[in-house]
Amino acid sequence: QVQLVESGGGLVQAGDSLRLSCAASGRTRSFNDMGWFRQAPGKQREFVAAITWSGRNTYYTDSVKGRFTISRDNAKNTVYLQMNSLKPEDTAVYYCAARDSGWEIFELRGYGYWGQGTQVTVSS
Repeated sequence: QVQLVESGGGLVQAGDSLRLSCAASGRTRSFNDMGWFRQAPGKQREFVAAITWSGRNTYYTDSVKGRFTISRDNAKNTVYLQMNSLKPEDTAVYYCAARDSGWEIFELRGYGYWGQGTQVTVSS
């Protein structure tokens, strides 16, 4: 079993920053790549960012490039999402996920382990 627990969400104003954390526990050797997804009300869950085990490769959806940074600390089994210059359209529940299959790294179906989500609300 793998457990993923997100933290760091909250209510901020446009232009502010937040850092999300995702702590993994359990059979952490079951996966390598980690990702962040988000789901806004009435919308499908979408890819935000991902990072390979080494941290050498990172991937972002276009709308967050230059504003968000994903990183990881394998010693702590923790992945982070630094979010800067937040916009109201970033408002969503943010989910941490662990990839355990061969689908493209931005594909939701490639992630078999999910956290419970943390709410991020950006006011204008």
